[in-house]
Amino acid sequence: MTFFLLLLPPVLAALLAFLVRPYRSFVGWINALLSLVSLGAALTFAMQAIAGGEAPTWGLALDSLGLVDVLRADSLSALLMVCVTAVASLTLFLSPGLGRPVKTPHWGDLAYGEAQLRRYHIFVNLFIAAMLLAVSANNVGVMWIAVEATTVFSAFIIPLKLNKASIEASWKYILIGSVGIALAFAGTVLGYFDFVTLSGRAENALNWTVLLGIAPALHPEVMRLAFVLLLVGYGTKAGIAPMHTWKPDAYGESPAPLTALMSSALFAVAMYAILRWKVVADATLGSGSYTNNLLIALGLLSLVVAAFSVVLATNYKRMLAFSSIEHTGLMCLGFALGPLGTFAALLHLVNHTAAKSLMFFLVDNIEHKYRSPLIADTRGLLKALPWTGALFAAGLMILIGLPPGGIFVSEFALFRAGFALNHPWLMGAALALLAVVFVSFINHLNKMLYGAPSEDVNRDVPPEHLTWRIALLLISVAVLVTLGLTLPAPLAALLNQSVEIISKP
Repeated sequence: MTFFLLLLPPVLAALLAFLVRPYRSFVGWINALLSLVSLGAALTFAMQAIAGGEAPTWGLALDSLGLVDVLRADSLSALLMVCVTAVASLTLFLSPGLGRPVKTPHWGDLAYGEAQLRRYHIFVNLFIAAMLLAVSANNVGVMWIAVEATTVFSAFIIPLKLNKASIEASWKYILIGSVGIALAFAGTVLGYFDFVTLSGRAENALNWTVLLGIAPALHPEVMRLAFVLLLVGYGTKAGIAPMHTWKPDAYGESPAPLTALMSSALFAVAMYAILRWKVVADATLGSGSYTNNLLIALGLLSLVVAAFSVVLATNYKRMLAFSSIEHTGLMCLGFALGPLGTFAALLHLVNHTAAKSLMFFLVDNIEHKYRSPLIADTRGLLKALPWTGALFAAGLMILIGLPPGGIFVSEFALFRAGFALNHPWLMGAALALLAVVFVSFINHLNKMLYGAPSEDVNRDVPPEHLTWRIALLLISVAVLVTLGLTLPAPLAALLNQSVEIISKP
């Protein structure tokens, strides 16, 4: 029953948005309230995982195959479910279309009509449903289908403003994402046929638990190739360099709520898929050295690309896209540094999910006010938007790893794991690249915060958005600061259990 409470609300929300013509604001409010049901189900799974015992499952009784467990919620799945549903709820409460449609000319192409709002609420809910299916699927084939569906659904929302740049960004995202997911499909097929060739049976062959059980007997050469394809395929969705090229364009042109979901929840889902297959590959190869070396190489490359891209950034939305690539690289390094690094990387994933969604909602306020995503056009942010400017500065400080933000703690734990495993040169290089990012972000932030706003700043837009919206973003900041000061016992337990799944010998 809990699985239905997790997956059905976004589907029902999408159906409601489809049936109500023309779009009405009550649709958006119902969608937002339904998202709380999914969040409650995710928290229920998390509490069940913390309590111990067998992971809940849901299956289908098929005549030829018997009972097939399609869905499963272990500790790792529950952690990702909470991340996805938390960001989804925040997104839907801060999405366009919850008030009266804005049609005043000064908002220009940022004013969405009823048809655009209807399209947005249909596909954003389907996008959320696909992500939740991906992290709850016990079958790696179903997981692949769900990740592919995220590409399709989100591609309909990227060009919401219907201009040339957004349409080009959408097509670039579709093309690169489709190539990546095709490679992931090839890796999944290799794993499947290796299993069938070895066992002589096909039932439940793609179930993660079954695949993991037989993994030590699979052919190492096949698994090496399969994991490379899977890492490149799902790494494209995560934005790991050099498969990251869609990110700056898609983040730069997407509406802020979608960007918040893509930069936090979708990224977490893609990393989840990589981790599931990393466990299988490590069990087949007898150690994690092969997968760890690949993750270290791509993680370091991601840090290099992000560091020098941030230096040259002129667009604050693209700047945050490069920041996502930076944190992707850090997590790749963490997942390659044993149990200590894996714990740090999972904690970093939680912190990044909260921080990046916060930043893109603030960016939405800034873009509405200044009508430009360029850093050079954004001056005097603290004067024009005092609350947004202060929160943007606080969020950026947390994002670059300053205390008391949670990211400081997870980065400290990650580097401690690297030095403990005797990787001083790797950690030194990563620290040097983070220093470049730090200086660049501070430089860009100073340009945006201070000075006098230009005369063409949109003064007809209220100085701040609705107070309750700012209050929701203050909650995100409070969560990040809390994670920087203390690690709640339930979260620590969930992280430790997830580490045991990923680091299983």
